[in-house]
Amino acid sequence: MNTLNVPLGTRSYQIHIGSGALTQPELFSVHLQKGAVCIITDDRVGPLYLAKLEQALAAFEPRSVAVPNGERHKNWRTLDMVFRFLLKNGFGRDATLVALGGGVIGDLTGFGAACYQRGIAYLQVPTTLLAQVDAAIGGKTAINHVYGKNMIGAFHQPRAVVVDPGTLVTLEPRELSSGLAEVIKYGLIADEDLFLWLEGHVQELLDRDLPALNHAINRCCEIKAAVVAEDEQEQGRRALLNLGHTFGHAIERALGYGEWLHGEAVAAGIAMAAEVSVRMDWLKPAEYRRICRLVERAGLPNRPPAAVTPGQFLEYMQRDKKVRQGRQRLVLPKGIGQAVVSDDFDADALADTLTHKPL
Repeated sequence: MNTLNVPLGTRSYQIHIGSGALTQPELFSVHLQKGAVCIITDDRVGPLYLAKLEQALAAFEPRSVAVPNGERHKNWRTLDMVFRFLLKNGFGRDATLVALGGGVIGDLTGFGAACYQRGIAYLQVPTTLLAQVDAAIGGKTAINHVYGKNMIGAFHQPRAVVVDPGTLVTLEPRELSSGLAEVIKYGLIADEDLFLWLEGHVQELLDRDLPALNHAINRCCEIKAAVVAEDEQEQGRRALLNLGHTFGHAIERALGYGEWLHGEAVAAGIAMAAEVSVRMDWLKPAEYRRICRLVERAGLPNRPPAAVTPGQFLEYMQRDKKVRQGRQRLVLPKGIGQAVVSDDFDADALADTLTHKPL
């Protein structure tokens, strides 16, 4: 078991990482209040892990509610299901919500906790690789809107994050690859050694080798914790964590939420951002090829879907949360392990990337 700290003053919390963490009551009890506990999960994860978590939380007599699985259900309607359950069952301001699931459940539960009775506590228990290395950490919570992904949300830090890599044994292969997109992202923006390690060990991750998974999860959590501690509300460096997401969110919105998994869209977005950088001579062609090759080896797309037009990309990218005073900003790699957030990019380089002009 490894424990990392996210140092945020009065909002500081711990990330516990280790196989079997889901079944260890002491990892939860120290972070829980005396009020009621409600586990929020979905109809896919619940049958797999709800009973184990309920046993770990037995001293708190938890209640639970399961919502429909999938990105298309991360919306007001599903959130209202949670609110109705909490209100009907008398949960007060001293209650704690526990998110058991992937990034959708973590986002939904966190935003629900931020809103319910003006804010209550919550814990994150992520069960997908994408959530374990990224979505469950940092307090960014949100639901989707018809006009964009994660457009309605709040910064609300959890009381703790409990990561059990053992839950990844039941993860569908496509979902596992989706999570690897975020792992690759961390190597590209902050850690060349991690990227090099991934080039040599990506197959072990796909094979669900627990030592390899533990290494990747711990390193990504270390990077995420450090970035969040420096820039909690994404006013500066934290925006680097959105590498690939400006393009990726546009893909998800254009295709319809759930058609491509989040990590699949981010992976294509990472390759597109790298292509823009190559066209601007910010990234060496050999580095671009390494990025595309690793993305492909992880079982992910390194090209956008043909169905998304350049016009759709531009429309949805303009609604990106990094836009400032009407100016588009992109996260672009400048080498393996280095990236920048810039509004000073070449518009022709972006246009050539969106229209698939040969390099």
